[in-house]
Amino acid sequence: MAVNLATIESVTKVYGTRALLDGVSLGVSEGDRIGVVGRNGDGKTTLIRMLAKLEEPDSGRITWSGGLQLAVLTQHDSLDPTATIRHEVIADRADHEWLGDARIRDIVEGLFGGLDLPGFPDGLDTVIGPLSGGERRRIALAKLLLSSPDLIVLDEPTNHLDVEGIAWLARHLQSRRSGLVCVTHDRWFLDQVCTRMWDVQHGSVHEYEGGYSDYVFARAERSRIEAVEEQKRQNLARKELAWLRRGAPARTSKPRYRIEAANALIADVPDPRDKSELMKFANARLGRTVFDLEGVTVKAGPKLLLENLTWQLGPGDRIGLLGVNGAGKTSLLRAMRDAYASEGDVQPTSGVIKVGKTVRLAYLSQEVAELDPATRVLQAVEQVRSRVDLGKGREMSAGQLCEQFGFGKDKQWTPVGDLSGGERRRLQLLRLLMDEPNVLFLDEPTNDLDIETLNQLEDLLDGWPGSMVVISHDRFFIERTTDVTYALLGDRRMRMLPNGVDEYLERRTAMAAAAAAAASAAAAVPGAAPTAGGEAGAPALSGGDLRAAKKEMQKLERQIAKLDEQESKLHTQLAEHAADFSKVAELDGRLRAVRDEKEELEMSWLELAEQV
Repeated sequence: MAVNLATIESVTKVYGTRALLDGVSLGVSEGDRIGVVGRNGDGKTTLIRMLAKLEEPDSGRITWSGGLQLAVLTQHDSLDPTATIRHEVIADRADHEWLGDARIRDIVEGLFGGLDLPGFPDGLDTVIGPLSGGERRRIALAKLLLSSPDLIVLDEPTNHLDVEGIAWLARHLQSRRSGLVCVTHDRWFLDQVCTRMWDVQHGSVHEYEGGYSDYVFARAERSRIEAVEEQKRQNLARKELAWLRRGAPARTSKPRYRIEAANALIADVPDPRDKSELMKFANARLGRTVFDLEGVTVKAGPKLLLENLTWQLGPGDRIGLLGVNGAGKTSLLRAMRDAYASEGDVQPTSGVIKVGKTVRLAYLSQEVAELDPATRVLQAVEQVRSRVDLGKGREMSAGQLCEQFGFGKDKQWTPVGDLSGGERRRLQLLRLLMDEPNVLFLDEPTNDLDIETLNQLEDLLDGWPGSMVVISHDRFFIERTTDVTYALLGDRRMRMLPNGVDEYLERRTAMAAAAAAAASAAAAVPGAAPTAGGEAGAPALSGGDLRAAKKEMQKLERQIAKLDEQESKLHTQLAEHAADFSKVAELDGRLRAVRDEKEELEMSWLELAEQV
């Protein structure tokens, strides 16, 4: 029988005149993995803060099992800014001690991308104070996971994690025996990790068995049977259910609810997007040319991100863009935006970006644009436009669009300065859409948005006739709103992924395995001295010499990658000219030269690897 970890009995919490939680009773048992969903401001964070002993209820009580070990991740960490990562995460243990622990290695690699903490200037010895909020959050999460709590409480754990990090965290939490209560807007993560859902609404908490997909099924069925929700919200639930059942039936792992009833519920629901109809509208609004990139090179300061990129964004294209942090996703969108804003006068380092004459671009950046805090929500929207044409005969007033984005009639007169971060993000999106763009660049649009607002945004984008590029670590949103996925894998190239996010993760796993194999081969070179732990060669260099050697290795890796590309092209040319003996002889000579040069570079790389 599962051990009861925490019990919430008739709990009420009031802010001002509003009861966020009203007589709520819940329980958490050993092994439970609970996802908490609901609109921003409905009490999700308040509920888990009380469960984590960070707030007291106004009435009712919360009891915990004796000796309960509790670990909490809030949105604001309590890390010592003067301490190093080594001190906070692995308690100053020597390298040979923590490297011998498979659990520690897995967590460090999963959250930081490698045992040497790439991206942190001094690895484990980096001081925490100057780091960004996202970097600090990874450190706080690693510290929490290295402990052995009975109950883990997480508030938005996927914030600042990339697709790989989120996939790793889901696998890790699945394997733990600890109880888990988690607030997140990442629906894929909820589906992978959670076995129960708490839906916080209007002071009450409704419980559902299963992950997010099961929750959507049950909520739609409940709406149909009880008819307690207004028609608009019910239609949204049915539309999302239709997409879940038709587009990704494997999402639900436990068919607890009557699938026949669910199928009957969506029998008359059309596909989320009529692609051919939208393409007609997009062509009419945009013409043939949207963005054409020819031989484009993109840099961020001295760092080369993309090289010789030729790519086209056409009318009606809906592109999802994935990539490792720092690969150039945002820089690419900024280069395209700058070419548009300057009418072609501002171009990248090399190459040309051509912009269609009819393009009206709206760019949602990761930074929330500042507005006069005294301006009311509706006024801020009407400053852009009072009515908006959303295509396919759909026209809305500023007030109607505000309501669709969760700003009711009362909220529309709230000063911007009184809005939460998520509400400001919603307002930023609203103002962009009111300007009637026909091309959208969305850089992490799901940040700070609750699931219900995401549903509203997805519904709006379903009928939006234009071109769109979405950068997001939220794979559910990417799969839901886009048709084609591209990836930047850190090798200065852009690849189309026919199998979407799954293919991206497979490629990244293969790259990591190849890097590990190269490191093992370097460690196995005769003459490499073992460390005290016996797992790797001891560093023969230190200080400035070590840093110089690492830079030289990175330079060699880039040169080897270029030679790999040349070798691949030569193989293609050999196949094309197989009947031309003289051409084949010429190409074969060039191929041998490339291979010889590559072999020399690889030997140089191995020699340096012995020393570092």
